[in-house]
Amino acid sequence: MKTKLLLILLACSGALHAQSLTIETCYSLAAENYPLVKQRELLAKSNEYTLQNLSKGYLPQLTVAGQATYQSEVTQVPISLPGTDIPTLSKDQYKFYGEVNQTLFDGGVIKQQKLTQQSNLEVEQQKLEVELYKIKERINQLFFGMLLVDEQIRQTELLKQDINLGLKKTQAAIANGTAFKSSADVLRAELLNADQRTTELKAARSAYAEMLGLFINRPLDANVTVEKPKTLTLSSDINRPEITLYESQNKTIDAQYKLLTARNLPKLNLFVQGGYGRPALNMLSNDFEAYYIGGVRLNWSLSGLYTLKKDKALLDLNRKTIAVQKETFLFNTNYSLRQQSAEVNKYAELLTSDNDIIALRTSVKQTASVQLENGVITSNDYLREVNAEDKARQNKIVHEIQLLMAQYAQQTTTGNSL
Repeated sequence: MKTKLLLILLACSGALHAQSLTIETCYSLAAENYPLVKQRELLAKSNEYTLQNLSKGYLPQLTVAGQATYQSEVTQVPISLPGTDIPTLSKDQYKFYGEVNQTLFDGGVIKQQKLTQQSNLEVEQQKLEVELYKIKERINQLFFGMLLVDEQIRQTELLKQDINLGLKKTQAAIANGTAFKSSADVLRAELLNADQRTTELKAARSAYAEMLGLFINRPLDANVTVEKPKTLTLSSDINRPEITLYESQNKTIDAQYKLLTARNLPKLNLFVQGGYGRPALNMLSNDFEAYYIGGVRLNWSLSGLYTLKKDKALLDLNRKTIAVQKETFLFNTNYSLRQQSAEVNKYAELLTSDNDIIALRTSVKQTASVQLENGVITSNDYLREVNAEDKARQNKIVHEIQLLMAQYAQQTTTGNSL
């Protein structure tokens, strides 16, 4: 039973490693597994705690205070009545009290603080999205790097087939006495060079796969395949997360404007104060007594009006700073898009002539193959034509992948979804 279970697990593991990857899957897995993504939960928890603390501003607020003083003069009654002893207050006085305040109207400060905090959360979350979005550029490099190497490996195998074909014909000519042994050695040496190229390409592919595996948090072995993405229909509209970030920052400034207004409005509280001291409420009593007092208190601090104008001016400057940052971002993005658009057009034009070049080189190679078989040309001449065709095919492979890379780079720059 344990053996069967082990075989099943091994089969599943092999299926995982042998499965193909799309660039969309890599984007998704990288976004889910990048360490920075853990910050989302931290931001949400921090926001939750902050809002809870702000909500406690609506609860009754308890203040406990006490004081002991000595003063140079005390209140005295400036009359003297026969048979009446008017006590003289002590110059050392004591007071200990507790006060409960219940907010009736705070000008909307707590509400605006909550809205400001929520806006700040959106800004921080969007900053995180901006950083996570940058991963796409790295995924593009690694994914298309693997794709290019795969195509080059396949083309090298075709090259080796052509060399082997020429080698068979040369060996037949040597057997017939119409060619020298050195002609076969030349082809064998070129075949070894092709094997070395394949070894180098496979090593490069393993390095790409290892780095891509780190980003998507999956071990990728030599059996993993990458699917060639579809050709894109490009749009010049810019929908990058940075745009949303600038909008969120402007919303935060709007909330801060309202908070400024709320802080400078009058505040109305209901309060109850109870205490113990000498003197208490009866200023003519020199005894320690308990007391209480309750009522409604109106507070209106006008000192905030002194800086209100400058505070708003600072917020206006912050808004202008955001506008400049957005303008700079759009300028740089459009500049990159122009360059990438030129790249797309260049590779598209190169591809239109690649097929013609390959057709011509293939025709020349086929003729050279017949000539080699008939002893008209040497193996060096044949190799020259084989390598020329291989170079033409390699150029087409590179141009195709470069075209896709340029398209996906432009797609990443605009921020439009696939």
